Amino acid sequence: MSHDNQEDEPVNNTAAMTPQDALAAMMVAVSASDETMRTAELLKITNIVETLPVFGGYDPDKLRLVSQMVFELFEQEDGLDALFGLIRDALPERLYETAYALACDVAASDGVIAQSELRLLEEMRYELNLDRLHAAAIERGARARHLTI
Repeated sequence: MSHDNQEDEPVNNTAAMTPQDALAAMMVAVSASDETMRTAELLKITNIVETLPVFGGYDPDKLRLVSQMVFELFEQEDGLDALFGLIRDALPERLYETAYALACDVAASDGVIAQSELRLLEEMRYELNLDRLHAAAIERGARARHLTI
């Protein structure tokens, strides 16, 4: 019986997901997709949460809880589908491109975009029903912002 309670725990953690939690979850998901959260990616997520207006009033300490939720979902067979369902439920459609842009910035932040990150970004485009031309522009902007000399 206690095993059932443990399964219910992630649902309780995600039931009150805010739009900002959903944005954070997208960034954490793309960073964790290659099974390695690099320092540059973690710094990028922290910087975004602390500086962008869309995160105004957001408690940065919630990042740990959101990250834990993403990790738990990634361990489940249908966890990615569940994550996208939670994100779509919490995030207004007008912020779908913002979510994708933030995910692209995190993916590009360490200078290397792994195949697993590319696949997850492709899945994000599909799940959020983003126009391919708009997505390409977002990707190009992320790449341009993270080039090195």
